[in-house]
Amino acid sequence: MLREPPEGPDLLATAREVLLNDILPAVPPEKAFAARMIANAMAIAGREAAQDGAWQEDATTRMAALASDARAFAAAIRAGRFDPGTPDHAQVAALLNDMTRARCAVSAPRALGKG
Repeated sequence: MLREPPEGPDLLATAREVLLNDILPAVPPEKAFAARMIANAMAIAGREAAQDGAWQEDATTRMAALASDARAFAAAIRAGRFDPGTPDHAQVAALLNDMTRARCAVSAPRALGKG
C-alpha cells in the first residue's frame, strides 16, 4: 500500500527529535531517564518499521529446511544436532548470525558499528 509522506519511521524520528531537543531540557531531572527511555523506544520502533521484514521470511525458510518449525529448530540445537563437526553446523551458524545481525540492526545498531 502506498502511503503519503511522512511515513511512520519519519514521524517517529521527528517526534523523537522534538522529545530530545525541546521537551527533555524542560523535564525535571528525576523524569529525564524515563524521557530518554521513551526516545530510545521510539528509535527502535522507527528502525523496526523501516525494516522490510524480508530477513524474517528468509530465516523462516532456511529454518524450515533444517527443522519443521522454530521450536523443533531450537530443540535440535539443544540436542546438539548442529554442533561443530555436524553436517549442518556451518549452515545453522550462518543462519543464527544473519538473524542476530538483523535483530541488532533494529535494537542495537551500535553493536554492529552503525548508528
